[in-house]
Amino acid sequence: MKTKFVLIVSAIVYLFLVSCGQQQATHEETQELKGVIIVASKSGNDVYFIDRETGETLAVLPTGLEPHEVEVSDDGRIAVVCNYGTRDNPGNTLSVYDVQKGEFHKTIDLGEHTRPHGMQWVAGTNNLLVTTEGSQSLIIVDVKEGAVIQVMDTGEEVSHMVAATPDFSRAFVPSIRTGNVAVLDLETGKLIDHVYSGSGAEGIDVSPDGAEVWVTNRADNTITIFDTQTLEVLANLPCEDFPIRAKFTPDGSRFLVSNARSGTIAVFDAINKLHIGDIKLTPPVPSGTDAERYFAEFEGTSIPIGLVIPDNRFAYVANTRSDVVSVIDIEKLEITGHFQAGNEPDGINFSHLKPE
Repeated sequence: MKTKFVLIVSAIVYLFLVSCGQQQATHEETQELKGVIIVASKSGNDVYFIDRETGETLAVLPTGLEPHEVEVSDDGRIAVVCNYGTRDNPGNTLSVYDVQKGEFHKTIDLGEHTRPHGMQWVAGTNNLLVTTEGSQSLIIVDVKEGAVIQVMDTGEEVSHMVAATPDFSRAFVPSIRTGNVAVLDLETGKLIDHVYSGSGAEGIDVSPDGAEVWVTNRADNTITIFDTQTLEVLANLPCEDFPIRAKFTPDGSRFLVSNARSGTIAVFDAINKLHIGDIKLTPPVPSGTDAERYFAEFEGTSIPIGLVIPDNRFAYVANTRSDVVSVIDIEKLEITGHFQAGNEPDGINFSHLKPE
């Protein structure tokens, strides 16, 4: 009888612990989906704030002409969109938004620094790194004051994206035109060196530990990995067609690349520098070719470009041709859904906050 009683109590305790574990897992999964995905619509001249958990569009706010990238302050409160402009009308402004209020806040005029594109927030400050292709510069903008406070010459045409080390001692700016990466000392504002990555160097990210910088070369279909301090080439990896954006997972274990022409997301084991697999993007692709759209010559692909990875489980990619954002489960290498995101979505980012 005593043994039977012990077994019953043990079973009850086991079921209780399982229930708690399931509740904890559900809680953690829900926590992972908090906040908003913020997407710039290039041809719509607006920016979408989308609830990460439901896919609901919470706000659509105007931007300047042809917004490209989106950057968010480290506390999640401020979102900034760079207004790149058109071929005939180069932009020179940043649009600033209050995420919690879901409101446009102000426009920052960059003056002679036209075609702003790559951005990275300097953690713990009001400062934003911004590449400006028109002036071949990496500038630092005080977002609170709305002013350019430092200008660094990259010496490279089409200085497109930017990635900095976690301590913000160095920044790396790839050039689509030359294939070089300008390496800049953010403490002195001086150019350290130019290192060659590959033809069409564009997508870039620095590993969370600051040791490596990975650059995608869209014309070569390769990834070049550099040591951030010695600038030694550590590896060259093949990738699918037209690798255009790239991001590490927060823990640094995975590296994801959007391949615009092949319509895939490549996933790499970042520690061992090995290709794990490719995820084919599946949103409907409109028939025919719209000559006015970006990369109109890329037939049969959704044209994945912008990529953001809020946590180690999920990634979000903007499909420029299909006008949707796809949700990717990194662990399962599967697409879990899509949501609408304006006309030619490209730049994309994340805030753990959302409009109230």
